[in-house]
Amino acid sequence: MSNDKRTVVLFQGDSITDGGRGRGEDKNHILGHSYPYLISAKLGFELAEKAPRFVNRGISGNRISDLYARWNEDFFHIHPDLLSVLIGVNDAWRIMNELPEGVTDRFERAYTHVLEETREKSPHTGLVLMEPFILNVGAPALKWEAWRAKLAEYQSTVRKLAERFDAVFLPLQEPFERACERAPAAYWLWDGVHPTYAGHELIAREWLNAVQNSRFALK
Repeated sequence: MSNDKRTVVLFQGDSITDGGRGRGEDKNHILGHSYPYLISAKLGFELAEKAPRFVNRGISGNRISDLYARWNEDFFHIHPDLLSVLIGVNDAWRIMNELPEGVTDRFERAYTHVLEETREKSPHTGLVLMEPFILNVGAPALKWEAWRAKLAEYQSTVRKLAERFDAVFLPLQEPFERACERAPAAYWLWDGVHPTYAGHELIAREWLNAVQNSRFALK
């Protein structure tokens, strides 16, 4: 990443990333209340002299195919130096609930297509691929074995894609499972999918540790 211009970090994903973010210019709400806000707050303070820019374009309910549909305006138009993606639980949700949108599983195919186009058009953008996660409470608990199997597939896919596209892979399933040794699952993911404030802090800490100790570290 270039040090002669303002660094831009883009967070992409679904409701976990969205975090109720604002859609206007009100800077009190522009990043939402999810892990991007916590990451941006820490790095924004520590790197104030460099004035990095943090952008949240997560949209609640999105699947990986939805990200691709808006990639022109919500990735290429922004020209980020670093792209962070957390996606997958809504792809699984459609399948687990036998919804029309989940008849075929497009997760790996669509994710690969997004990254291929990203690398083709923006070869110097750093990539952080975050592992989707669940815990055995709320909706996933109703079909736990099926949910766990599907998410394990997606987690393996994200890891393989991170290797293929030279990205930082951020594991999150194991950190959340370890956290359950400290407090119940619902303390971290209140419905088995969406993080609480403590869950978002966990994600932010894991992200900062992985990214700031990688070649994509913001300095």
